[in-house]
Amino acid sequence: MIAQPTPHPDVNKADWIEGMARGMAVLESFDTERQRLNATLTAQRTGLTRAAARRHLLTLTQLGYLETDGQYYWLSAKVLGFAGSYLSGARLPRAVQPSLHQLSLATQLSCSVAVLQNDAVIIVARGIWQGANGTTPTQQSVLAYGLHVGTRLPAHATSTGQVLLANLPTSHLKKWLEVNALSRLTAHTATEVKDLKQKLKHIAKHDYCLATQEHELGVDALAVPLRDQRGVTVAALNLVRSGAGPHAPDLVKRWLPLLQHTAQALRPLI
Repeated sequence: MIAQPTPHPDVNKADWIEGMARGMAVLESFDTERQRLNATLTAQRTGLTRAAARRHLLTLTQLGYLETDGQYYWLSAKVLGFAGSYLSGARLPRAVQPSLHQLSLATQLSCSVAVLQNDAVIIVARGIWQGANGTTPTQQSVLAYGLHVGTRLPAHATSTGQVLLANLPTSHLKKWLEVNALSRLTAHTATEVKDLKQKLKHIAKHDYCLATQEHELGVDALAVPLRDQRGVTVAALNLVRSGAGPHAPDLVKRWLPLLQHTAQALRPLI
């Protein structure tokens, strides 16, 4: 469920528009797992009443941000205007994209850069490995190539998310763990706070994360933090391997040095 939006402690309550915050929560409830929602599902995902969810859905439809068949709603092309403005003006995606292409070519794996947004990570740049004939290798699963810029993924179950959580200040991580549920996606997903905290401590100590089948069965990912010149972690960089058998080369031994080198080379650019 999308956490109910609340004003930051530094924001004057008189300057907080509750209706706008709820409307944005409704928009954020649409993701790759739930691309079509009705009023009942929207209410469940946002914590709104069904009546309030319905009013928000109808309003967003009238504004052109949603389309509907009378029962279900889905995002319209109008929302791409926000994404286009971000991608054309934001420094991070433009800075990392050439390196992602090089990394995919060197490893023959897909890679991503993601940032933390509430309970999820959002992919802001992608490097996708294509086979020699320009097509996706058949052994790769849908996940590795179905992801795209703008995809939201649960932070607790992904390599990039865990790296970013491990680099949060202690007080921020404590708050994050208090307000976000650790839903189970596979049998390998950490759903207990103590288990996730233990793994985050390991990540913070070694400065990388290996997530093995935690988001989807058959998918492993290796991630490292991306830091700016002040040493502040602003994003995470990962490599994704799908459909690997039990005798596949170890991701950490084979690719961690290159991943870390790429992150270090990007530091002056971000």
